[in-house]
Amino acid sequence: MNETITVADVLRARQRIAPYLVPTPAHRYPALERQIGFNLWIKHENHQPTGAFKVRGGVNYCGTLSPAERQKGVIAASTGNHGQSVAFAARLYGIPSKIVVPEGANPDKVRAIQNFGADIIHFGKNYEECKRHAEDLAESTGIRYISAGDEPLLIAGVATYALELLETAPELDAIYVPVGGGSGASGCCIVGHAVRPGLKVIGVQSAHAPAVYESWKTGSHVTTESADTFAEGLATLSPFEMPLGILRRELDDFVLVTDDELREAIRMLLTYTHNIAEGAGAAAFAAAWRERDKWQGKNVAVIMSGGNLTMEQLRDILKGAK
Repeated sequence: MNETITVADVLRARQRIAPYLVPTPAHRYPALERQIGFNLWIKHENHQPTGAFKVRGGVNYCGTLSPAERQKGVIAASTGNHGQSVAFAARLYGIPSKIVVPEGANPDKVRAIQNFGADIIHFGKNYEECKRHAEDLAESTGIRYISAGDEPLLIAGVATYALELLETAPELDAIYVPVGGGSGASGCCIVGHAVRPGLKVIGVQSAHAPAVYESWKTGSHVTTESADTFAEGLATLSPFEMPLGILRRELDDFVLVTDDELREAIRMLLTYTHNIAEGAGAAAFAAAWRERDKWQGKNVAVIMSGGNLTMEQLRDILKGAK
């Protein structure tokens, strides 16, 4: 699979999405910095119109489709944020869209996908099952299937947040990035290492869903039997080929965090930034907090990749506050 994506691709993506998406802020919070001990930028992708970073990739991808392709429509499989991205972008360009979601998917995210105009298809108990169903439907109907990971245009699109971040904070020493499918971390590697050689890009996955981490670490393609985490954005059973190839070449380090660490990170982020992070959106901060001793006095950014937490999840997390 061709996985060559360059900064030039990311610059073209930025031009393509600029009419539709404004840059998100990267803020510093002095009270939080006093706690963590280093200069900390939080990149607020939770401020996107879909509440998550993936919308950048969807707008970039759909913007390249021909009139004939747009007329046929698009289909995707998603636990939530990728589906919102495709539905949002499809509506911008007048493209019919269908999103296959697992049974029991985050209801807030499903409603958001519907509100962006997509048809919802419930299928399977996890992402892998609904992905296979979406691929089968695309093959039988001729509509375009948009993978959540194995699409250069998606990776180039989401990599635009790394450009914005480094324009705000060009002296960064490290960026922590959550890893579900791996598009965000791949984009950070491509941009970060080109713009700032020596920058450390650190991936963060759930210890309860470590397929990408194990595949990166062992050099094999590892599939896990379960992805038992409340952070559906990290609940990956099997890695995507293209992002995994990029991460194996360029990712500097990889960290696993527990659900308890994610919950505590959500509480801390709410306390100090007054932002709600979903599980995946809190992962980068959870890892940076755990590894805070190694970055004392340095410049570090974390990606708050999304804020699509349900009220029920938030109530449960706040109940567990110490």
